[in-house]
Amino acid sequence: MPILLTLSTPVIAQGSGPMPPLANRQLVDPAQEAQAMRLMHSLRCIQCQGQSIADSDAAMAGTMRAEVRQQIAAGEKPEAIRSWMIDRYGEWVSFEPDMKGAGLLLWIAPFFIFLASIWVARGLFRSRT
Repeated sequence: MPILLTLSTPVIAQGSGPMPPLANRQLVDPAQEAQAMRLMHSLRCIQCQGQSIADSDAAMAGTMRAEVRQQIAAGEKPEAIRSWMIDRYGEWVSFEPDMKGAGLLLWIAPFFIFLASIWVARGLFRSRT
């Protein structure tokens, strides 16, 4: 009996509770729903790791969608909600990294890689002539 209980624990712990009310229900105001959808498409599901919370069927994404819709309905601005989500889940939750800190490195790294490749190519071609 203890072995059966031990094996069934992961199944019980998967969070199969009810979805929040606004997880899959649109807001009444179409303008607010459009704001919420734009924001939800720019936030990454922390459980799926490749989908936005708008596209994910994971329970965690449903909770995050409901939170976005509740805050939009309460009059919060999308940037304030994005900041709240980043504070809560980390910078990784945003598909659009900020232009500061590690995000700045992500934005400027391709430029430096391009310059370095031109420098290396120039050196290779110069030595052959």
